[in-house]
Amino acid sequence: MCAEARGVVLDVGFGSGPNLEHYPAAVTRVLAAEPSQLAWELAAGRIAAFGRPVERTARDAADLTALPDGSVDTVTAAWALCTVPDVGRALAEVRRVLRPGGSLLFVEHSRAPDRGTERAQRWVQPLWGRVAGGCHLDRDLPLVIERTGFEVELDRAAYIGPGPVRVWGWFVRGAARPT
Repeated sequence: MCAEARGVVLDVGFGSGPNLEHYPAAVTRVLAAEPSQLAWELAAGRIAAFGRPVERTARDAADLTALPDGSVDTVTAAWALCTVPDVGRALAEVRRVLRPGGSLLFVEHSRAPDRGTERAQRWVQPLWGRVAGGCHLDRDLPLVIERTGFEVELDRAAYIGPGPVRVWGWFVRGAARPT
């Protein structure tokens, strides 16, 4: 996912900066949307090693008011949109800050396609959300992204593991571009 990023990147759910080492030289600057102060502090070493500007511009992806319209070339979200409380608002903000021709690159948990696993996801969601930082296993993220004005192209959708892992193991990876 990160290998396709270019220009100014907004990293939604920046965390401690694990994506930095995967960004290509075509990335000139990284803007971080990260709610956790601890995660941001833990990123210091990775930021120093990155060698290009990294700036925390938001704590909440649903409030990117510090960024002007059309100021970002690429938005990345890795295992983050599943935890954003107001994902629709966050995606509207992502759409606003993307430059024409820009893209949202994502890898995320999503609602499973088979009925049995999807039912299990709904069943465990109340507990899972509390113990996993607000993660929503039962969100159909490609559909949510599409409904907020993006054209979605998945390049991978699969279970991470077998058996019981399937409940939290369905993931989707792809790119979305504003329509």
